[in-house]
Amino acid sequence: MTPRLDLIGFVVTDMARTLDFYRRLGLDIPAAADAEAHVEHVLPGGLRLAWDTTDVVLSFEPGWTPPSGGHRMAPAFLCDSPAEVDATYASLVDAGFEGHRAPWDAFWGQRYATVLDPDGTTVDLFANLEQQPEHV
Repeated sequence: MTPRLDLIGFVVTDMARTLDFYRRLGLDIPAAADAEAHVEHVLPGGLRLAWDTTDVVLSFEPGWTPPSGGHRMAPAFLCDSPAEVDATYASLVDAGFEGHRAPWDAFWGQRYATVLDPDGTTVDLFANLEQQPEHV
């Protein structure tokens, strides 16, 4: 069997605040999860996202320290339109989350923006500038 990507995990310092951020990006995560130390969410297609508190990580990796010097991964959320990129970015910033790069028209043909989740992970928002033909 060939290994397949099944789960992407995040280490968080404030589970409730982090899940609030990802709910605002459309993930349907139950409110009861805010009090958990480990949370998983299955995306359409089966890929899972998981969040663990620093205490959970330290329980099996006692020498763990947060990365420094920049992000090491950047999940990207596809929006339906350039206007949705702008609106989603504004909504997150208005809710007190940090905007990293305001929406702009990228040279590769997409409207793009970057926000930071509560732990400083860059999260990209994007949409095609022009309608792209559907893949058959």
